[in-house]
Amino acid sequence: MDDYFLAFEGRKPPKPLSYSPWREALWQFLATLSLVIGAWYLAWRWMHSLNTDAMWFAVPLVLAESFAYFGLVLFVFNLWKDQPLALPEPPATLGDVAPGRPDPASAISVDVMFATYNEDPELVRLGIRDAKAMTYPHPIELRIHVLDDGRRAEMKAVAESEGVNYIARPTNEGFKAGNLRYAMERTFGDFLVICDADTRPFPTLLAHTLGYFRDPKMAWVQTPQWFYDLPEGETLAQRATRRFGPAIGKAAAVLEKVTGPFRKGDDPFVNDPQMFYDVILRRRNWANASFCCGAGSIHRREAVMEAALRSFGNSVERRVIAAEEEITLESKERSVAPGLLHAIRTEAVTTEILTPYRFHVSEDIYTSIVLHSDRERGWKSYMHPYVESKMLSPQDLLTWMIQRYKYAGGSLDILIHDNPLFRPGLTLPQRMMYGATFYSYLGALWNVIFLAAPIVYLFIGISPVNAYSDSFFLHVIPFLISLELAMMVGTWGISGYAAKTAYLSFFPLGLKALWTVLRGKKITFHVTPKTRQSGRFLALVRPQIAVVVLTLAGAIWAIAALAIGGTSHTTTAVVTNILWGLNNCLAMAGIISAALWQPSATNQGPQP
Repeated sequence: MDDYFLAFEGRKPPKPLSYSPWREALWQFLATLSLVIGAWYLAWRWMHSLNTDAMWFAVPLVLAESFAYFGLVLFVFNLWKDQPLALPEPPATLGDVAPGRPDPASAISVDVMFATYNEDPELVRLGIRDAKAMTYPHPIELRIHVLDDGRRAEMKAVAESEGVNYIARPTNEGFKAGNLRYAMERTFGDFLVICDADTRPFPTLLAHTLGYFRDPKMAWVQTPQWFYDLPEGETLAQRATRRFGPAIGKAAAVLEKVTGPFRKGDDPFVNDPQMFYDVILRRRNWANASFCCGAGSIHRREAVMEAALRSFGNSVERRVIAAEEEITLESKERSVAPGLLHAIRTEAVTTEILTPYRFHVSEDIYTSIVLHSDRERGWKSYMHPYVESKMLSPQDLLTWMIQRYKYAGGSLDILIHDNPLFRPGLTLPQRMMYGATFYSYLGALWNVIFLAAPIVYLFIGISPVNAYSDSFFLHVIPFLISLELAMMVGTWGISGYAAKTAYLSFFPLGLKALWTVLRGKKITFHVTPKTRQSGRFLALVRPQIAVVVLTLAGAIWAIAALAIGGTSHTTTAVVTNILWGLNNCLAMAGIISAALWQPSATNQGPQP
């Protein structure tokens, strides 16, 4: 087993961002101001700024800006408000979480499930031991299961030596969702804890989360995923001390106290999920729209099974109705004979598959949508703010791309084939929250235009706006400044620059996933490798390298054209587009450097 991560065992997870009503009010004011200024800017762009002599260039760019602005509206809605931090009281008996059960004084029972396929059994052993160490202030029935889709003798031996249950099914139908379904048919706990092969539960996981289930409508609770093996890199003070001595290092430390730390070499793949869990998903709690992300989630068995049965019944009825319509059309009869209808229904029941978790590459968010849309039961979810487990991050660009492609493709597949915006049962806030998630994966379409626009101008001197005049800067600069201020306050405590640059540089994967789904191709389920893949991966970032090379070449060309004269380039436009292009290059530089990243000898950061 590659045990590089053992060096990080002593790391502690970050605390959740604190809640401040004053900061929230300031964020809401600045966000509203930014949206108003942005609408004013876009109205001016459409009505007064288009270069009518180059509409082939002007219209795509302003369309890209409009689509991006709509995404901003959804993002602001997502981040609009938070809730104070609070830990619920752990329930003592089954009656506290399941009113009406005939055995209310019974102890709560929990099944902890480790889904695995080809990961190292010794890695799974670490999670099993941590799960066995979980504590609870009341009597509880805790059963741990290893769900091995690899059907490996070594994994079975580990489970037996640790005294936990080993479950292996004969086929791999439905990937992880099918693995969980098979296990659910053979277990009976009141609650399920879903773990990946590398999940390491903390002792407090159950004590801190089961209290939410005092609400009988609470279907699942998601906890933040924390990658404890992320390279920490060097702060500016550490680097300055190492290179220039302690005096300069102290000056750099003073600067960082004011501005926050500047780290070099930390988290090369932008894996840190705190922005997602602690800001984006946590702020969906008020709308009952936080969705399940798989590992580190706790589920009420009743909710999962009931939703599955309801979905199963609806699917059977759709099959029966379709068959009935086909028979009546062909036979010209007004109705189908009862005996034949019974046979059709029986065949539909045997054909349809009962799936507690949807058989899909993004089974977690898909199942969340199914549960949230059950208006009759009114199932709820909650994003717990405290980290309750740790896991491993992708350690190379190939692994990172496999994971991100799966996320993008699965989300786009749901958007196109089962769009939650039109799914009955969801509330308007839930539709908007899910819409924000899926819409973000369309961003590659307009990000390509933002990356290409400065390159096009620098090479050919044709502008998408009628002039880079005072009026242009009067409209665009207030919008950009107000937006940056709003986002800084709205995500206070977490650096957002890395996430923004990663989103921009994500465009090749986003386009590939979208093209795959539009062609009707299936997004295949690839298990994310838990060990580092050797080599450098520049071939994976050729599009990003092309953006950098073309931007720099375009800058040289435009400067030369200005120097020689006789060109349609203007100094203001060239400077503006060079600055725009350089910002794009900085965004591409992150993923290009990630392709070259190698762990240091101590596995604590990049090679100098």
